[in-house]
Amino acid sequence: MATYEASNLRSRILTSYVERRPALVRYFANRTGSADLAEDITQDIAARLMDLSETQIREISNPVAFIYRMGCNLMLDRVKSRNRSVARDHDWSSLHTVQSGLDAVADLPAADDAAHARQRLLQVLKTVETLRPQCRRAFRLHKLEGLSHAEVAERLGISRSAVEKHISHALRTLMRELP
Repeated sequence: MATYEASNLRSRILTSYVERRPALVRYFANRTGSADLAEDITQDIAARLMDLSETQIREISNPVAFIYRMGCNLMLDRVKSRNRSVARDHDWSSLHTVQSGLDAVADLPAADDAAHARQRLLQVLKTVETLRPQCRRAFRLHKLEGLSHAEVAERLGISRSAVEKHISHALRTLMRELP
């Protein structure tokens, strides 16, 4: 009996939806300013109505009011989502662009400059690999990891003077090997 009652209520709700569909589209088109968005919201209402459980259906006393409330909630969800998207895009843009007059310009190096820098980095890393192991470790710790000469000396168990000699040797090698 309960399933028959819920089925009858679902049929009543869907009939209310079908009868008012054109009015729903007009209502949401006026609210959103977009006929396409109004159609999407109206379609979403239909999908949600089909997914209602028997318990939810039994709680609906005024199907028309329920349909419009559901549509308004869907419309608000879309507005909130769009606002979040706009804010996210604005935040990304403000971090990755600079203003040049009235235009926002990507704050990135030119593609050929970036490619040249990558090639140069590969050359540097290749040259560093040719250094003696202790010299290579000292160079990496100081130049790539940012440790001071004293910290490198402590980490490698050598004198600060030895670290300075290793770094100097590495720099001379890089200057000689790289054009």
